[in-house]
Amino acid sequence: MKPHPLLIALILPVAAAAAEKPNILLIVSDDQGYHDLGAVNDEILTPHLDRLAREGTRLTSFYVAWPACTPSRGAFLTGRYPQRNGIYDMIRNEAPDYGHRYDAEEYAVSFERIGGMDEREILLPAMLKTAGYPSAIFGKWDLGMQRRYLPTARGFDEFYGLVNTGIDYYTHERYGVPSMFRNTEPTEADKGTYATHLFEREALRFIEKHGGRQPFFLYVPFNAPHGSSSLDPRIRGTVQAPPEFEKLYPPVEQDYQPGRKYGEAAEVPTAAKRYRDYRAAVSCMDASIGRMLDLLDAKGIADNTIVIFFSDNGGSGGAKNGPLRGKKGDTWEGGIRVLSLVRWTAGGVPAGAVNDAFLTSLEIFPSLAAATGATLPAGVVLDGYDWWPTLRGQTPSPRTEMFWKRQGRRAARMDQWKWVDMDGRTGGLFDLSKDIGETRDLSAEQPEILARIRARYDAWYRETMIEAEPRGPFKDY
Repeated sequence: MKPHPLLIALILPVAAAAAEKPNILLIVSDDQGYHDLGAVNDEILTPHLDRLAREGTRLTSFYVAWPACTPSRGAFLTGRYPQRNGIYDMIRNEAPDYGHRYDAEEYAVSFERIGGMDEREILLPAMLKTAGYPSAIFGKWDLGMQRRYLPTARGFDEFYGLVNTGIDYYTHERYGVPSMFRNTEPTEADKGTYATHLFEREALRFIEKHGGRQPFFLYVPFNAPHGSSSLDPRIRGTVQAPPEFEKLYPPVEQDYQPGRKYGEAAEVPTAAKRYRDYRAAVSCMDASIGRMLDLLDAKGIADNTIVIFFSDNGGSGGAKNGPLRGKKGDTWEGGIRVLSLVRWTAGGVPAGAVNDAFLTSLEIFPSLAAATGATLPAGVVLDGYDWWPTLRGQTPSPRTEMFWKRQGRRAARMDQWKWVDMDGRTGGLFDLSKDIGETRDLSAEQPEILARIRARYDAWYRETMIEAEPRGPFKDY
């Protein structure tokens, strides 16, 4: 029996869209809480992310590869564990934690200025270039400041953003050091303009230029809602946000309180102010994301654009990670399991779905290769899987295990079991299928499972750190 002509008319556009190479919009927030989405938390306003959740799928068991900024980003951009790609700790200076402001010459030879991702690593934009994708990054880079490490040396065609871990949102300085770059050159041209608005401006320009003409890869890693990097105690410890977004939330009775910073008495932000400011910064970011989604609609390319959103690690500051235990920096679930949304209508990702499959940011690299026909790098060990069959509900997740190490903080997940060791001070074995909040340590009740997980962790560590081809900047080789 021949199909009805109307059915053919409905099917053909979808089939044609699916056959075309998709655009890619990868959006990453900074230190956003697991629970900080308006669709599940009525204390925060995120109408555009809520829309993304309605039109795509929310992942509830999605993990990043490290509980803080730099290694997390290096992992999803390479598809490799931090221990394997060499960025297994932060590229930052510690002196500002004690109130020290670098002068230009001192900063020029500091680790934050000279450290970077090993030049042998192949990053997402370089891989996607094999499929003809122009690419850009607008926002937080955090994988090296010297020219050989900057995004345009690693496969991106365009870059505008901050090169290190955090900045003042208006001066664009990191503890007094100017930190905004365009391509390979530092710039202060936009000093005084709120950073989120600048990254939105650049993203809209890129979509306008390429949208509907050729498939593109656009990476927008916002620095929001990361705390502001300022030596001023009244700014540091909270996050700056435009006044119009602060007004979306109830007024704060007391903004500052007596405290101490750098060993001195100082006025510091109150908890109420930090919570208000954090939510305002998220809502401002959400508005910028909404304008990107609207432009995809206006260009007629929304259905065949892969939109992926997640936080680089667990929330901190004013964030809420409940029902998870812990926060940014921890190997508890609250440090590594993050808010994540995926939309790709033409690719069959269900709308309005909630998917609890065990997935990680290491899946992004091979999955985008599969979606675009890009060539995976030869001779490179990847640590992720193609997630599209799992997101479509066709197959269970191929991932059954994941491992984390941040100095003395370790963790492993195998199926529903999670082992945590927080610097030897606390931890245990937990059944996440019954105890997502990691409240009941089952080590004594399940010694065989604990021994199996720890043995597998040790084998993973040998494979990725000791036996793997060495990568800088930390490893001694």
